[in-house]
Amino acid sequence: MTQHEVVSQEQWIEARRVLLAEEKAFTRERDRLSAKRRALPWVKVKKSYVFQGADGPVTLADLCDGRSQLVVYHFMFGPEWQEGCPGCSLLCDQVDGARPHFEHNDVSFVAVSRAPIEILEAYRQRMSWKFRWVSSAGSDFNEETRTFRPTSELRNAVEQERQ
Repeated sequence: MTQHEVVSQEQWIEARRVLLAEEKAFTRERDRLSAKRRALPWVKVKKSYVFQGADGPVTLADLCDGRSQLVVYHFMFGPEWQEGCPGCSLLCDQVDGARPHFEHNDVSFVAVSRAPIEILEAYRQRMSWKFRWVSSAGSDFNEETRTFRPTSELRNAVEQERQ
């Protein structure tokens, strides 16, 4: 366990001021980078992807629910998994509270995973989530949107980065 130095309140306040300056610089840099991501060009989706939803097949257009924008969250939940990614689960714990704000601003939300819909639905119910979650199993959606790479391709990418 790390031993922390014990200092006076004045020393702590000064150390906190220094750290706060770094945190603000980091926030400004993250905001700048986020703005660049939002400014990326869009790609027109020409293919009619079909997903498996709780009530049967749905298209990407169906997932918009008549809204002009769709946020697709690629939730990591592989076909052979019994539970979702812990980080994705933590993020999705916040979605239902935010959905009314999305929808008020003409935005629909959907989570997409490669696991079978029955497993996704069981996990969604266990977690008490209400947002729409569909399965891309049997579809090439993940591969074509570059949100999933076969293990061999990942291994090659990691080895290239190491060189």
